Amino acid sequence: MTRQAFVVPEEWHGERIDKALAELLRRSRSFCADAIEDGGVLLNGKAARKRDLLREGDEIICEFQEPAALSARPEDIPLDVRWEDADLLVVNKPQGMVVHPAPGHAEHTLVNALLRRCDGQLSGINGVLRPGIVHRIDKDTSGLLIVAKNDLAHTGLAAQIQAHTFTREYEAVVHGLLKEPEGLVDAPIGRCERDRKKMAVTLKNARPARTHYSVLQEYQGFTHLRLRLETGRTHQIRVHMAHIGRPVAGDPLYGPLPPVKGLQGQCLHAGKIAFAHPRTGEEISVAAERPQWFEGFLRKLEGK
Repeated sequence: MTRQAFVVPEEWHGERIDKALAELLRRSRSFCADAIEDGGVLLNGKAARKRDLLREGDEIICEFQEPAALSARPEDIPLDVRWEDADLLVVNKPQGMVVHPAPGHAEHTLVNALLRRCDGQLSGINGVLRPGIVHRIDKDTSGLLIVAKNDLAHTGLAAQIQAHTFTREYEAVVHGLLKEPEGLVDAPIGRCERDRKKMAVTLKNARPARTHYSVLQEYQGFTHLRLRLETGRTHQIRVHMAHIGRPVAGDPLYGPLPPVKGLQGQCLHAGKIAFAHPRTGEEISVAAERPQWFEGFLRKLEGK
């Protein structure tokens, strides 16, 4: 059992207790709401309610059970490897595969498959649940992901991402038509205040985010785009496209509901990455063709 105590600072005056606890404990709002419902949170010595509003100087005491620790074990899952050497590999991840273990997805992830394929020889910089993972793509986004087999490769690749010299190109189908054939969305992204599971364009606790796009083909009510990330924020393309009123087709989180019929998640594919090899300096470019489900959706839009 974990026990933590807080005195409410001035900036949390007037906030709901469940929202404030999510920030103070760095937990999800639902986790904090459950802890309150279970009677594990006291506000000034009395059992708290989720709707309680805080005042500066209030005392909060929380007691909660830590969730069971996750671990990753090797699993014999086939991988579509597009490039590999002793330092790194590039995997073409299928739609529907989670990148690393997390609550609700403890098994059958890309990391589980990598542990088997690489016999555990992966960079340890990101810990036991994300060995070798330098950058991520969402569960329902398909395409290319680079994996580091050692810390030298991981550090070198991460530095290129930080310096914006690591190329990541995507293809997507979005709702509606765009006014210009190409453009740039330059808008900071941070955690959504109303829904902690989502990201949003915001100035509060946000980081710079830049997405370049160009039109490949227009259809009735939809546009096929190529996109290039200059930065790599969580859900960046999905958030930016929704921000300009052109959400990614099939996106259940940022798009219109119900999502587009026939799509199992956002129509988004990471089709190209290019980088300098962290050991040799060789320029490497890897591409992955659009998957069948993506091609099928384009044919549907074409009326074929």
